[in-house]
Amino acid sequence: MQENLWVQIFWVLCVAAAIVASVLAIWRPRARYIGRVAVGALMLLGGAVFNAVNLALGDYAGFADQAHFGWVTDAWRAIVAPNQYLFIGLLVAFEAVVGVLILSGGRRTQLGLIGAIAFHLALWLFGWFVTIYCLIMLPALVDVMTECSQTPPNIGKPLSTAFESTSIHFPAVTSALGVPG
Repeated sequence: MQENLWVQIFWVLCVAAAIVASVLAIWRPRARYIGRVAVGALMLLGGAVFNAVNLALGDYAGFADQAHFGWVTDAWRAIVAPNQYLFIGLLVAFEAVVGVLILSGGRRTQLGLIGAIAFHLALWLFGWFVTIYCLIMLPALVDVMTECSQTPPNIGKPLSTAFESTSIHFPAVTSALGVPG
C-alpha cells in the first residue's frame, strides 16, 4: 500500500479534530458539526478515496500480516488477497456510503456513525497500530454520535446552513466596523 506524507497529515488532522470536537461538543454546539465533518471526511477521503487509489496502484495482499491472530492473516491471504478488487472495492463503497451518510445530517448521520463504529470494531484485528488507533477513535465516535443524537434544531440541516444559528459574534470587531449587533 502506498503511504504518502500528505495522506498521513490529513488522517492525523481528521482524527485529532474528531477527538477534540467530541470533547468540546458537550459545551459548544458547533463542535458537534466539526466532529461530524472530521469523521465524514476521514471515512470518505481518508478511507474510501485512499483505499481506491491504493487499490489502483498497489497490492493489499500483505495488509493482514501484522494481525493479532493467525486465522485473520490466513483468511485474508486465502480469501481477500486473490479477490482484492472485489473485497477492497466493497470496502471503498462501504467507506464512501458511511462518509456521505455522516455528512448528510439527521438520522442518516446516526446511521453513518453506527457504520463507522462497526468498521472500527472490526479494524482492531489487523495489528497493534490499528488497535491503538481504534482505542482512540471509538470513544470519540461514540461521543460524536451521542452529541448528534440529541437533535438540536439544526442537526438535520445541510452543513452549509448548520453553522448559521451557531455563528460566533465578536462584538469588538463588529462595533469597530460599524456592523449592527
